[in-house]
Amino acid sequence: MRSLPKTDANMSDARIQGWAVIRRVAPYLWPEGNVEVKVRVVLAMIALFASQVIAVLTPQFFSQAVDIMAPDQPDVGTYLGLGAVGLTLAYGFARLMSVGFQQLRDVIFARVGQRALRQLALETFTHIHRLSMRYHITRKTGGLSRIIERGVKGVEFLLRFLLFSVGPLVLQLLMIAAVLFFKFDVWYLVVVVVTIFLYVWFTFAVTEWRVRIRKVMNDQDTDANQKAIDSLLNFETVKYFGAERWEADRYDGAMQKYAEAAVKTNYTLAFLNFGQALIITAGLVGVMVMVAIGVNKGTLTVGDFVLVNAYMIQITMPLNFLGTVYREIRQALIDMGDMFDLLEQPAEVVDKPDAKDLEVTGGKVELRDVKFGYDAERAILKGISFTAQPGQTIALVGSSGSGKSTVGRLLFRFYDVGDGALLIDGQDVRDVTQDSLHAQIGVVPQDTVLFNDTVHYNIAYGRPGASEDEIRSAAKAAKIHDFIMSLPDGYDTTVGERGLKLSGGEKQRVGIARTLLKNPPILLLDEATSALDTETEMEIQAELDVMSSGRTVITIAHRLSTIQDADRIIVLEAGEIVEDGTHDALLAKNGRYAHLWNRQIEEQVSTV
Repeated sequence: MRSLPKTDANMSDARIQGWAVIRRVAPYLWPEGNVEVKVRVVLAMIALFASQVIAVLTPQFFSQAVDIMAPDQPDVGTYLGLGAVGLTLAYGFARLMSVGFQQLRDVIFARVGQRALRQLALETFTHIHRLSMRYHITRKTGGLSRIIERGVKGVEFLLRFLLFSVGPLVLQLLMIAAVLFFKFDVWYLVVVVVTIFLYVWFTFAVTEWRVRIRKVMNDQDTDANQKAIDSLLNFETVKYFGAERWEADRYDGAMQKYAEAAVKTNYTLAFLNFGQALIITAGLVGVMVMVAIGVNKGTLTVGDFVLVNAYMIQITMPLNFLGTVYREIRQALIDMGDMFDLLEQPAEVVDKPDAKDLEVTGGKVELRDVKFGYDAERAILKGISFTAQPGQTIALVGSSGSGKSTVGRLLFRFYDVGDGALLIDGQDVRDVTQDSLHAQIGVVPQDTVLFNDTVHYNIAYGRPGASEDEIRSAAKAAKIHDFIMSLPDGYDTTVGERGLKLSGGEKQRVGIARTLLKNPPILLLDEATSALDTETEMEIQAELDVMSSGRTVITIAHRLSTIQDADRIIVLEAGEIVEDGTHDALLAKNGRYAHLWNRQIEEQVSTV
């Protein structure tokens, strides 16, 4: 028994959330300062009102035409001075005008709706890019894409059906109720109102039940979609482990749960449709019986019988879609609520209100007692300090988990430092705009990920608007130009999703060309060659050395052979600096660095 209040509370919360979503969408329909959109909304509402008024008047022409033509009927005169033919033509013209105003309404409002969709989609897309690295590494991309897709479609549905289905239905019901009250008597209105009340109550009650089932179905759909995308993104891994059957079973398991929920929605839909038909048929028959009795008594005409029948059909036709419309509106509100929840996710790293652009004069990078942890229970950096002077190459080495890559993420401000400060030319990175910070730092990661576009697009991504000569010069400097020209489509060759059509070395060279085109004063090399074979690594290392000339470079190294010539080598262990010096000086100390160096030499010898 205790579950009932909980269900009522959940339904109440859903309604509150629904109104909150509607209020959130409203400004897109009535934007501040945009006269054109407001004019379109007003004109669309005028067209809507005109179409409904004409729709209510239309059966009057038909009713009068029937009375004029019906035998043994008292002289009813002519309506508006029109005979049977004139009334029939007026009836046809009125039907045409009703549809015409409806279409005019859609034409006027189309630009308003599409503008709202575009703005919301752009706002969501932009906000997702503002969210922190922490959010993106914990969020499932497939599920995220579905939230955006459903949310935008939900807005489109809500705008169209809430304004152009539910709104017109309510307006039409009010006008027809007034006609029944004044032309006939109050009992006709009572029967119609009771019928509509029972119909709406039944529809909403069953639909609320169905929405909960639909929510489960959508969750299973999202889960199945996520599993499919995750599996396809890891196509090679699936093949390496012969896991096609395993992946198919995982996907089929998710689809089985989706299918079970979908079957329940079909069963409940049949129940909803039959219940609606029962209620509306009872109301229709009741009213028609009342009119038939009036005709037999001579107080009503055959035309009145036709008129009431036309009005009841006019009411029942949109009511038949009420369940579907209500369910879809509820679902749209849920989908839009998910999207707006996404929009309300706070960005962990934000610009200060008075943030200024970063001005790089030399490229000095300084860490002052920096402490940081991805969560409060586990510290990654425990108070490290070092300075990279302009033009210097600083190498960070250490075992896995020592905090090397974390320094790079803090430099690019994927996260803010917990304590201490990270400065560039004396400017705390938290006090400057992220755009200006990112513009001054070039990154060559361990695994360069490319867009599923052309080689030209991926290189030009380093500096949109660069000339063709600049793009080709960057490719030549990265020693990738000749390879590109050997391809059938040259620079127009598509590299595939994540660049999978290229080898590791080719992708890395494209990444270097992209960074060269950006031409940043500060360079971050995040284990840029550790995923490559030795020969390719040596070739690319030479290109990285050329690219590093004249820049401040922080290189995160796995293979120590690549950083022998660094101006300083900083050895990290468990988030602390344990050694600091040149390659030769650190070897002479015979400490942690010497141990790492000797172990790598032994591994290389053992593999020969």
